Amino acid sequence: MVSKVNALNKNLVDAVAEVLKPFGGIRSFVKSGETVFLKPNFNTSDPFPASSDTSFLEAVISIVSSSNPKETILGDQPTAFGNSRAYFEGTGARNLEKQFKNLKVLYFDDEPWVAKEIQNAKYLKKASIPSVLDRVDRVIMLPCLKTHSWAKYTGAIKLSVGFMKPSERFKMHAGFHLQEKIAELASLVKPDLVIMDARKCFINKGPIDGQVKEPNLILASESRVEIDIEGVKIIQSYKGNSLSGIVPAELPQIKRAKELGII
Repeated sequence: MVSKVNALNKNLVDAVAEVLKPFGGIRSFVKSGETVFLKPNFNTSDPFPASSDTSFLEAVISIVSSSNPKETILGDQPTAFGNSRAYFEGTGARNLEKQFKNLKVLYFDDEPWVAKEIQNAKYLKKASIPSVLDRVDRVIMLPCLKTHSWAKYTGAIKLSVGFMKPSERFKMHAGFHLQEKIAELASLVKPDLVIMDARKCFINKGPIDGQVKEPNLILASESRVEIDIEGVKIIQSYKGNSLSGIVPAELPQIKRAKELGII
């Protein structure tokens, strides 16, 4: 199931709360005393939708905080050429620690990397991901909606690339089957919830720039596959999009994710 809310002229906290209502609200995913990890999109610090919008993150953190978690961790790793601190500060997300007493901003640069074998992989046999994922109770993915010049599309499934050790990303992008590798990497992470900020999106180029459209939507789902299929459809609804003619479920990253049993 994918829940959608039109966020135009709505308070963002209210919009996020509304999109979670069909699932029973945030308390269906986060219990009191749990540690929650939030994964934004800070590939760069370029303006939304290239990177996560800080006001959206603030709204999500506010909703998560209402469940009284022990700790909420907001963490990411930018491109292999970037610095996490600089990107978090460039977007203003670093300041969120001052607003929420139980929030910790985590830079993957400072986190130990753990090598993981990828089960049933064809193209990417192993990858190193941050150890924090072994220490948290809940994982919530917070993708933007956009096209991607190399991977065609980037949403919930591709958001896991931010978990990969930067030096290994070069190898992943080398050769063929990038989309399939993305799906195989995504199998290492099992989020409890996805909340997609689709108030704006790129319909071509990407991931740091492109033609911007404004669907004004917030989406939520327990399924990365379902929310990405819906995301592709949203992009395809605009004239001039670079995904025209593609059956969403047949996009290689989505198709491979389904083959791996990713939901």
